[in-house]
Amino acid sequence: MKIILCSIAILLASILNCNSQTSLVAKKGTDKKWWKEAVVYQIYPRSFKDSDGDGIGDLRGIISKLDYIKSLGVNTIWLNPIYSSPNDDNGYDVSDYRNIMKDFGTMADFDLLLKGLHERGIKLVMDFVLNHSSDEHEWFKQSKSSRTSPYRNYYHWWDAERVKPNYRYSLFDVNHDAWKYDSVTNAYYLHYFSKKQPDLNWENPKVRKEIYDIMKFWADKGIDGYRLDAFQFASKDTSFPAFPTGFENNFVPYYAMGPHLHDYLKEMNQEVFSKYDVMTVAEGAGNNYQDAHDLVDADRNELNMAYAFDAIDLAKMEGYDFIKFKETFSKWDSVFANKGWLSIFLASHDQARIVNRFGNASPEFRELSSKMLSTFLLTMRGTPFIYNGDELGMTNAGFEKITDYRDMSTLNEYQYQLNHGGDINQFMKRIQFECRDNGRTPFQWDDSKNAGFSTGTPWIQVNTNFKYINRAEQEMNQQSVLNYFRKATDLRQKNPALIYGKYTLLDKSNHDVYAYLREFEGKKFLVLLNFSSHQAKPNLKMNFARSKVVLANYPNPSSNGVLAPYESIVYQLN
Repeated sequence: MKIILCSIAILLASILNCNSQTSLVAKKGTDKKWWKEAVVYQIYPRSFKDSDGDGIGDLRGIISKLDYIKSLGVNTIWLNPIYSSPNDDNGYDVSDYRNIMKDFGTMADFDLLLKGLHERGIKLVMDFVLNHSSDEHEWFKQSKSSRTSPYRNYYHWWDAERVKPNYRYSLFDVNHDAWKYDSVTNAYYLHYFSKKQPDLNWENPKVRKEIYDIMKFWADKGIDGYRLDAFQFASKDTSFPAFPTGFENNFVPYYAMGPHLHDYLKEMNQEVFSKYDVMTVAEGAGNNYQDAHDLVDADRNELNMAYAFDAIDLAKMEGYDFIKFKETFSKWDSVFANKGWLSIFLASHDQARIVNRFGNASPEFRELSSKMLSTFLLTMRGTPFIYNGDELGMTNAGFEKITDYRDMSTLNEYQYQLNHGGDINQFMKRIQFECRDNGRTPFQWDDSKNAGFSTGTPWIQVNTNFKYINRAEQEMNQQSVLNYFRKATDLRQKNPALIYGKYTLLDKSNHDVYAYLREFEGKKFLVLLNFSSHQAKPNLKMNFARSKVVLANYPNPSSNGVLAPYESIVYQLN
């Protein structure tokens, strides 16, 4: 039913008087594009479905689950790297950009996967690792063979007879030193990540030409988009000046958005993106709002969207600042109200499980908070990115021993802590909460051996709760997290207001409730989300009993304005 007229007047007055972040309907933002209307489902191939019993997920495993993917209501897949790789960093160390990792299958398998997706109306976005390659890539093998190699300048080298280069922090190196000495040519090479991931020299036009040709190769095969991994780090001041002591504690301002990054993106757009109907998204959005805006402003002809980590990085083992969480998403929305576009996400292969970080993984509240988080992701402005398994409410692994982990960065950091007298007990508690492997355990298909993921020994342990958290069980339950997710994607796809609509934050000082409006072309929705484990009341003057509920995670949603723990309700107001 509709809200009575007096309640509408009171509600509108409340909106006008609140000190909320309000964004105007975008002129450019409402230009309809398929990638704005996408619901992106990220698949981590190694852990999705194993078809041949070797314990590793593969392309044929994904193919076998295409109907399930279609049933979710998603219309775009983001696939983590599947290129040939020695797998030091789970595929983000590419040794051949034009071939498929043997663990995953063949190029024929890829072609079959792409065909199957397109037949179901699902687009495919590929992950492109462009800041670095593997040290086993032929380019690097040639580069390190001789100082006079034609490939020498494909990477960043510093001859050892010079003064040792200024310190650069490596995220994954066991000593956090990004300069690796190589005795073959008596020189150091740069690696912001693992020592097996040397950074490519984007200053070299030959490198850029090689990359653009690779991107065209995949576009000509019919892919629908590119996710640029760590690309905000690609441009570097190649004089490598000294950075302030302690810069590694907040290295992004020193590494991101280098001197020629926008030049490279404009060139990439001209050479590749402009020639195809593709979606382009960058991992990371620079150092500030202006950086982010410059990446995705349509008039600049660079990228379609970026995703920022400001809100994602709030999640800590000790908890997070919920007011800051709301403020951050609201600020990002307001910055992109008139131009540009952003993604909306809370998890990926680089984060632990969403329900552990922003919800409540306890048996009492796991399902409710998982549904509430899905509601948030699917009712915000921007393109939502959903990580596989979150539609089931999968949780952190709960690993207790370092030998349970497979993540190279975690294992190297463990060794670093041992070498430098760190608090190992505290370290183990921290990684149990935040390690990437928490989001990389095998997908839980059913309650059979290995959760139906593989007939062999999985490359990483299956979460022990697969007996009661799995797809098969949830298919049978209409109130499951999975079936709720389907309702949420359906609501979004049928209502442009939830895609293009103006976003208005309400009751911004409420420490428990996230409340906001979405409005577009005469349609208006009110979203109420209780992020707490207790009852909470939004400070809104309206007759909830007379409002039309279009989505709710409780069978009998609140009608008195008091939200139950982790309750989420979406009202249509007209």
